[in-house]
Amino acid sequence: MCDTFVALADATADGSVILAKNSDREPNEAHEVVLVPAAEHGDGARLRCTYLEIDQVRRTNAVLLAKPYWIWGAEMGANEHGVVIGNEAVFTKVPHETADGLIGMDLLRLGLERAATGEEAVDVITSLLSRHGQGGDCGHTHELRYDNSFLVADPGEAWVLETAGREWAAERVSSTRSISNAITLGRDADLVSSGLVRHAVDKGWSRSATQFDFARDYSDFLYTRFSDARARQCRTTDALRAQSGRVDVAAACALLRDHGDVDPAWSPADAPGAGLLGQTVCAHAGFGPVRISQSTGSWVSHLGADGTFTHWVTATSAPCTSVFKPVWFDGGVPATGPQPRGRYDAETLWWRHEDLHRATLADYAALHLLYRDEQLALEQRFRDEAARASSPAERSAVTAAAYAEADDAEQRWIGAVLGAVLGASRRTSAPGLFGRAWRSFDKAAGRPA
Repeated sequence: MCDTFVALADATADGSVILAKNSDREPNEAHEVVLVPAAEHGDGARLRCTYLEIDQVRRTNAVLLAKPYWIWGAEMGANEHGVVIGNEAVFTKVPHETADGLIGMDLLRLGLERAATGEEAVDVITSLLSRHGQGGDCGHTHELRYDNSFLVADPGEAWVLETAGREWAAERVSSTRSISNAITLGRDADLVSSGLVRHAVDKGWSRSATQFDFARDYSDFLYTRFSDARARQCRTTDALRAQSGRVDVAAACALLRDHGDVDPAWSPADAPGAGLLGQTVCAHAGFGPVRISQSTGSWVSHLGADGTFTHWVTATSAPCTSVFKPVWFDGGVPATGPQPRGRYDAETLWWRHEDLHRATLADYAALHLLYRDEQLALEQRFRDEAARASSPAERSAVTAAAYAEADDAEQRWIGAVLGAVLGASRRTSAPGLFGRAWRSFDKAAGRPA
């Protein structure tokens, strides 16, 4: 389960557009950040997506992607023109197509590769959806099929696009907006597919065209309820409205780390962190068949009013224990070791961070305090340095230094956490069913105790 939100120029502190997302996937589903250059393609070229091969276009844009390692598409990303997109799983009454099609993450990447504006990206996605449909297993180790919603932004505007099978509706955003794992559009979408209303009436989901409501008529109640999407969307919506006119990158990072209204002693091992249901914006997997999602990667795009597009990525899981680092298209992405996979590999950035993240879970409230202040101070320094970088060479240096310093800091924090655990004879894993769940995740990944 995921959360994506956007603040337009009238809601941000500096007149920029800010889009942010947590990608919530299975706990061992390693995440990677990749930069794919623009490319020219010949006549008749074909493109293999996650499951489906389609026609390639003449030119594809350069794209920066944050993605599960095994999928062609991406959970969130940006292109060279300043178009940024995040997607969400949504659950509808429309039966999944039997043949594999384009999954939502493929559609997101295709929208970025082929569009120069947010509205063009909506058109690209809906055209491909109409032609090829959507479908395919999106689960890492557990089968999971779903429809998709998208939050699409560029430096001037943003759109919400929600789908059900090959049908869809889209709405232009005003000021701030958030989406989660539920359809949010009702009767007043700005654009809709030609068959959206008629299909609902024919199926008996809506009594008539005049009474049609997309969210009410198309949503699958059970899966939408289990996702806890409404509560999370309310949380991000209220936070954005409360900070309207003051939203900045730091505020976006803080909202991606949100655990709700909690006291200082809160831990992911507590409800809702260990409950069978319920989830927070910063998602922590727990015990049971429902709460298996973990925030495996986080992203904040800052589309500056001056035309500078800075993308802040963790490239690691659990934003509450991660460090956001700046990336630009002309500065590149540093090498972070081999491509991470679903098995533990200390040579990769994503799995090295898991040592810190999972050690902290043993006693989150106490152990996170050991490095939280330094974590936030490090990010503030990165933001200051990013603001001063004015050339590709300077931006490349800032990114490389941020990645290296964050990695070094995390290694020190791991030592401090393990020292505190052993010195105080604390338990070495989280308590109860929550701890049992994480021990099983470690065993499945071959991660040493």
